[in-house]
Amino acid sequence: MKYRTLGKSGLCVSSIGLGCVTFGREIDAAASFAVLDRALDLGVTLLDTAEAYGGGCSEEIVGAWLVQRGARDKIVLTTKVRPPLGGSRVLESAEASLRRLRTDAVDLFLLHSWDASAPLDETLGALDTLVRQGKAHAVGCSNVAAWQLCKALRRQDVRGWAHMEAVQLNYNLIVRDIESELLPLCADQQIGVITYSPLGGGFLTGKYSRRGEVPTGARLDVVPGMQPIYLHEAGFRILAGLEGKAAELGTTPTLLALAWALTHPDITSVLIGARAPEQVDQALEADALGMTPELRAELSAL
Repeated sequence: MKYRTLGKSGLCVSSIGLGCVTFGREIDAAASFAVLDRALDLGVTLLDTAEAYGGGCSEEIVGAWLVQRGARDKIVLTTKVRPPLGGSRVLESAEASLRRLRTDAVDLFLLHSWDASAPLDETLGALDTLVRQGKAHAVGCSNVAAWQLCKALRRQDVRGWAHMEAVQLNYNLIVRDIESELLPLCADQQIGVITYSPLGGGFLTGKYSRRGEVPTGARLDVVPGMQPIYLHEAGFRILAGLEGKAAELGTTPTLLALAWALTHPDITSVLIGARAPEQVDQALEADALGMTPELRAELSAL
């Protein structure tokens, strides 16, 4: 496992993080504990959850595991608040998350998405309050555009508030929009980048067919809103190229897609979702596979 500093936050995170979205939604507490145990054994230190995951069940499971394993000081703990993002709402959400997580503070507290209806200064002021109160070591945002992040950074600078130290973004061989502006902006401002969905909700494993059939219980079945993002002709064309290259190299599309995401030079940590411990092992195998500049360029050109 590799470890990297997350932007200017001072937080040291594993290059592979564990996204806990499946906990309480797709797997029960016992299965979640098994995944968490395996992740910790393999050196994963970044855990990412949110109030939105399983209606708070994910946070409760993570909190119970942290207490039972005595693992809080071994983990960089992240959670998120979803809109509406008025100031009082952000503070109340953070308090509720801390109760479910059974901790006095999280390492990273993120806005789950942009909320144009909330006064931005209210939202950012609440984040600053959490840092000043010691309830969050650092703050950041998720699922934002470059202009939105710039606007937030400017207001934080003007007001002398805690800055966005990290962003969390969707990124894989299908979804590439962060490359043009967000990644260069984060590099310039020394903001940590955490990405999620390296397999595109399982699409890049090859489990979905062009006929539009979605296996029951698969991620695109559990979250049908993700289907238009991946189930289209361009997506299947990229998948076909990935499968062909994997066959040529004697590996699998899953490992190759993971390796492509895990080895990006501008990404601090990649979150993987898991329903079983073996899927954590798979991420380490993909990281060990590596990626030459030539292979990265070939896959990116798909």
